[in-house]
Amino acid sequence: MKKFFSNLLLILFSIYPLKLLAQTETDHTNERLLTAWQKMIPRYTKIQFAGGMGLLSAGVGWNYGHNKSWETEMLWGFVPSFSNDRTKLTMTLRENYVPWSVRLGKGWSLQPLSCGIYINTIFDGNLWIKEPKKYPNGYYWFSTKIRTHVQLGQRISFYDKKFIRRTMSLFYELSTCDLYILNACSNRYVRLSDILSLSFGFRIQLI
Repeated sequence: MKKFFSNLLLILFSIYPLKLLAQTETDHTNERLLTAWQKMIPRYTKIQFAGGMGLLSAGVGWNYGHNKSWETEMLWGFVPSFSNDRTKLTMTLRENYVPWSVRLGKGWSLQPLSCGIYINTIFDGNLWIKEPKKYPNGYYWFSTKIRTHVQLGQRISFYDKKFIRRTMSLFYELSTCDLYILNACSNRYVRLSDILSLSFGFRIQLI
């Protein structure tokens, strides 16, 4: 009987460290999952007028990297109805880079350069990604549903430490799309002002 209890204690003491190890691994897994979910929480929200994304667009973004210079955004917008046409929804994915920020004092700062690239699509059944079969092969070599844009702009920001305790920014951008660039390269009569679009907006930092 004494030998039985000795063996039983030996087994229990052998299992307990394994249980602790399994619990530790589970805790580490949960921490990694929690960190992953936290990274998915939007860092800021913004609203933008024009810019090839519709009349008005709004969405969320994440800034990260050194000095939070890199930004990824997802925006939804709309193109209002014209004539007998219906209102169309848009979606935009953006990647921005803001290399530096200049402090102006009293909570104000200036971001003298903002640049980026974004892809926009319009939810409309009459537009297409791949050329429909009803057209001769190669008649339309581009997609009517997806446009790629590039932008340059500036921002001015203010940190409100009394009320909402968040950083708010006003910005403007000059942008153009892939088709406009190709048109300008092939047609010397196209001016820079013909292919550039002015947009502006407001954003507020959440985290």
